[in-house]
Amino acid sequence: MINRRTFTTTAAGAGAVALMARPVRADASFQAWLQGVRREALGKGIDAGTLDRALRGVEPIPRVLELDSAQPEFKLSWQEYLDRVVTPDRIARGRELIRAEAALLGRISAAYGVPSNLIVALWGIESHYGTKMGTYSVIGALATLAYHGRRPKFFRAELLAALKILAQGHITPERMLGSWAGAMGQCQFMPTSFLASAADGDGDGRRDIWGNRADVFASAANYMRKAGWKAGVRWGEEVTGQDRRAPPGGRIVTPEGAGGRAYRVTANFAAIRRWNPSDFFALAVGILSDKVA
Repeated sequence: MINRRTFTTTAAGAGAVALMARPVRADASFQAWLQGVRREALGKGIDAGTLDRALRGVEPIPRVLELDSAQPEFKLSWQEYLDRVVTPDRIARGRELIRAEAALLGRISAAYGVPSNLIVALWGIESHYGTKMGTYSVIGALATLAYHGRRPKFFRAELLAALKILAQGHITPERMLGSWAGAMGQCQFMPTSFLASAADGDGDGRRDIWGNRADVFASAANYMRKAGWKAGVRWGEEVTGQDRRAPPGGRIVTPEGAGGRAYRVTANFAAIRRWNPSDFFALAVGILSDKVA
């Protein structure tokens, strides 16, 4: 989520390929580089004990590099994307969960001013309601991408953020699992997004977006509140007539081009795009949120 991965990672399930996630023996230069990361982390106040546990045995993961270098270039049509993301199964499961978690969702919604159905839609699209979070070691994946990948500065910052999360005690290294690109938990937050927006939904002092639904819901709601979500305003709607005027503060989105379907969206659509800057993604979230409500 949030400026950091392709549709394939989001919708197809980041953990589907993790059977090939075993590391290989690292060379000496990688270990020397990792010691540099350790020194930098110590300088940022991360304790030595956390670093010992988190970095022990970390080596590059070949499959992560394969996936990073082979991201698909093809472009889905809007209908193809919609069919893959807003599926009958995802709608049905979302409706079940919005009823089952009504009390918790209602409390979180009231606290953050973000509707329950939007929280559930984000949850459903990001991790299929917590069932597809990825099975890669976040530390291992981020270290691999920071050392070998195409954006070393970006992923080094994410690695240091992940180490800070461990030092704060929100999760253990063994449970800090995610996608090959380092997106974590049921919200699929990158570590820097976790530090900025993850929230403690049940008051236990931790922000566990892997296994605690109160924290998952509060974190998604907190992110959307910070993104500018306005309570009581819809995300938008499909235009069914000839009137294609944009609403105040909004715009008309035409994912199929000028002659195709059109959607009249509000400023809340822009808030969803701050989660993932894609019109397709934001439209799918809005549509799924309507269908599960």
